[in-house]
Amino acid sequence: MDALKDEVAAVAARMVVEEGLEYGAAKRRAIKQMGLAARTALPDNAQLETAIEEYISIFCADTQPGELHALRVLALEWMERLERFRPYIAGAVWHGTATRRSDIYLQLFCDDSKSAEIGLIDMRVRYEPRSVTGFHGGLVDALSVQAYSAELGEHVGLHLLVYDFDDLRGALRADARGRRPRADAAALRSLLHDVVP
Repeated sequence: MDALKDEVAAVAARMVVEEGLEYGAAKRRAIKQMGLAARTALPDNAQLETAIEEYISIFCADTQPGELHALRVLALEWMERLERFRPYIAGAVWHGTATRRSDIYLQLFCDDSKSAEIGLIDMRVRYEPRSVTGFHGGLVDALSVQAYSAELGEHVGLHLLVYDFDDLRGALRADARGRRPRADAAALRSLLHDVVP
């Protein structure tokens, strides 16, 4: 059974890296592509992330570091623009598994949930509002923007997930791999300073 999960993770990893699919969608599409039953046990996100790291090291080692750097630079620019909403970066761009197909995820911790939306309107930034599942399992507002990356020469999906300020408590605990699940602009700036593509 673990061998099958490893195989599903490997197929899903290619879809995440090459097509920019989200983890859940990639796992579901992988089992469909492999002709497996819809109820097939799926690899967990940690197993998929390991497969993504392996895929990148084999197939993208020459391009991924530069692409990741470009995404982190763009993320930092937006974190600085949105500083008053207490932005934190999360996901593949923070953890280092992002490629040019990856979107950027910033989590905003606001005193008023509508303040970020009003802030984007004031900045004349076009966005698409929707609701997504947040890190506590409940629905949160998400404001999606197309942000231009000069380094990549293309637009990148930027998703601003809006949380209450109180949600920040406990949000910085390490994950199962001992990593911080999200970081503020200072941590990202330090990472960019320490890692040169």
